[in-house]
Formats: sequence, C-alpha cells, structure tokens
Amino acid sequence: MKINKRFILSFVAPLMILISTIGLIFRDNSRKIFYLPIGLMGIVIIFERGISRQLDRQNILKKIKSFQKVK
Repeated sequence: MKINKRFILSFVAPLMILISTIGLIFRDNSRKIFYLPIGLMGIVIIFERGISRQLDRQNILKKIKSFQKVK
C-alpha cells in the first residue's frame, strides 16, 4: 500500500504548533523564545493553505463562468 505524501505532510503544521506549545509551557524562561518561530511557521502554513485553496476555487469559478458566457 502506497502512502500519499500530502497525507503525511498535512500533519506537519499542526505538529509544529504542538511542539511550540509544549516547548513554551515546559521550558525555562531563557529558552522559550526558540519555540516561537516554529509555532508561527505552523500557523502561517495553515493560513497559506486556506488562502491558496480559496484563490484556486475563485479561479476555477471564473473559468466556468467564462465558458458559460461563450455558449
């Protein structure tokens, strides 16, 4: 059985946020700052996916509407 790469990579961003949260909670004060970039990148990846999906859907809808006007 072949595992899809996208399926595995879909867990990367939530895992990054989880690692960041755990690091911020359990580390001492001097090391907490190192976990912020990991969490921020996880959040950015999730937002980027949502925005790119929305833009792709809008582009597909525009193409469908342009073909309907040709008829």
